[in-house]
Amino acid sequence: MVRKDQVSRAATPGHVHGGGMVTAREGGSDMSSAQLYDTIGATYTVTRRTEPRIAARIWAALGDARTVLNVGAGAGSYEPPGRDVTAVEPSAVMRAQRPAGAAPCVAAAAESLPFEDQSFDAAMAFSTVHHWQDPIAGLREMRRVARRVVVFTFDASDTGWRRRFWLTRDYLPEVADLLVGRPSLTEQARAIGARMEPVLIPWDCADGFFEAYWRRPEAYLDDHVRRGVSVWARVGPETEQRTVRSLRDDLASGRWAERNRDLVALDAAELGLRLLVT
Repeated sequence: MVRKDQVSRAATPGHVHGGGMVTAREGGSDMSSAQLYDTIGATYTVTRRTEPRIAARIWAALGDARTVLNVGAGAGSYEPPGRDVTAVEPSAVMRAQRPAGAAPCVAAAAESLPFEDQSFDAAMAFSTVHHWQDPIAGLREMRRVARRVVVFTFDASDTGWRRRFWLTRDYLPEVADLLVGRPSLTEQARAIGARMEPVLIPWDCADGFFEAYWRRPEAYLDDHVRRGVSVWARVGPETEQRTVRSLRDDLASGRWAERNRDLVALDAAELGLRLLVT
């Protein structure tokens, strides 16, 4: 164990998705989450950046916390300014993309945080829990080392993310296979005594995570956009290309527009994204 004040900015080389060690499939081979981001993370910051409206929700949930641990920190998006932040990120490629002057970053996994009990006022995690080998263990570790926990994640139930989002519902049902055996959002919240708060995704979301382009479907045809989202690497190239072809055809024929005509009038969408807050 190390104390928070023992972490050096120079200790590791110098987001957003990262953390954990869940096995993924790419090109027919198993890889850990750290290996996945070592593979796809080199251009991650091209499309992944802080969305200020979501950041405001996260930072408000942190309350008056002065010291903050960011677990699965990636390149450092959503780390709150004006607070004493320490980051945890297992991928060397992601750590290397942290900008000069970023918070000190420790190479570690969420399930085994190298800090003493109650070392931080708060611990946060942004869109990373689904990569952890043992989400419940990782969340409990966050609760152990911090007095408050704030997690941005998604509800993968049939009534949540999978059915609300047209991309998973109509084009990419294979995403459900990636979540088999994973604890439900309710189970995760119960493990740390957290409440669940819905987070609407603005139509012009600046952070190019998986659901961000719900009203801009053409973006999913862009290889640069897809490379910034781990889902595409995990479902494999054949599924990815089939999805792209189907979406391209439906956009050209007008079928996508007809099927999703109600989305055009929305400024923000409820797609099953959630904050867990203790």
